[in-house]
Amino acid sequence: MTAQEAAPPSRRGEFIAGVRAQLPLLLGVAPFGMAYGAYAVKTGLSPGLAQAMSAIVFGGASQFVGVRLIGNGVPGAIIVLTTLLVNGRHMLYSASLAPYTDHLARRWRWLLAYLLTDEAYATAISHYRRGGRSVQAHWFFLGTGLALWTTWQATTAAGVFVGAAVPDSWSLDFALPLTFLAILMPALKGRPAVAAAGIAGIIAVIGFRWPYGTGLLTAMLVGMAAGIAADFALALPEPADEPGGA
Repeated sequence: MTAQEAAPPSRRGEFIAGVRAQLPLLLGVAPFGMAYGAYAVKTGLSPGLAQAMSAIVFGGASQFVGVRLIGNGVPGAIIVLTTLLVNGRHMLYSASLAPYTDHLARRWRWLLAYLLTDEAYATAISHYRRGGRSVQAHWFFLGTGLALWTTWQATTAAGVFVGAAVPDSWSLDFALPLTFLAILMPALKGRPAVAAAGIAGIIAVIGFRWPYGTGLLTAMLVGMAAGIAADFALALPEPADEPGGA
């Protein structure tokens, strides 16, 4: 092995590798960014507020939910609680990545936490588990996160422009359920996930007209509980046969 081959990856090399790893996923992210931008302005948000939400929140599913609740006049406390529940999975992502990032300075951990999304997590954790644990590996995470962030901001802006040009008589209410179906279906792997989605869907339909978006909030809480219960039930050992039984 030559000295060049043994040299650890550079910051620039890791960053570019992270961007390249994210490129295939950006093709799927771009339509959602445009759908969010168009949906936000048609719901009543100003173009500036819609764009600011993408820059500050940077969470597609929670942004769609937040816009819907804002448009329905739901109190701020319920909006915040609902979006926190939608993004609760990010705590699990962070815990999974912590062993690879706990040596970084606080400013780096805060930056990477801000850039953490479903797609960035999938790319980064795959890189780390394949052996990408060099001292510069966080630059890979930065590259994949910034590639996604830039795409989300650009496509949000494009969607805001498209939404502003759509006549008021054209409803974009279909954007929210279609987006969630596209996000949900690939994630339905295993009985706990199916149970959580099914029960949450039933509760959401039942509580569709409940005030202040409480139907959606209840559906999320009950769905999460159902998924946890199903996972726990499947983990229980099967009872052993009684001695001397038939």
